[in-house]
Amino acid sequence: MKGIADTGFLVAFANANDKHHAWAVQIAADVAEPLLTCEAVLAETAFHLQNTAVTLAMLNEGLVSLAFDCRDHLDQLTRLADRYADRKPDLADLCLVRMSEIFSRHSVITVDRTDFRVYRRNKRETIPILCPPER
Repeated sequence: MKGIADTGFLVAFANANDKHHAWAVQIAADVAEPLLTCEAVLAETAFHLQNTAVTLAMLNEGLVSLAFDCRDHLDQLTRLADRYADRKPDLADLCLVRMSEIFSRHSVITVDRTDFRVYRRNKRETIPILCPPER
């Protein structure tokens, strides 16, 4: 599976008490190559888990791999921030939208169905997402 990991997925994977934990563990079991992510997602994950070591372990053990540098995409991120200003997007979401443009065969693995159904890559294209089943 080729994927781009969002914060909610990583938090659910690492936190056995998260309501999406079983789903995240199942997804992680199907991962044959590291999921792509960005530093903003890792920072959010460490914050939500209140555990930097666990977050770094996901990187060290190959669940995720850094595949994005904001410096290389400042213009595109600024345009995305302007386009979605009414939604008040966080930097991690904007990076994932941009990553979806670059890695077009990858789905964004997220628990954030609401925002990622609104965000568009390349201005008009829906972003393929993989989310836990709706209850």
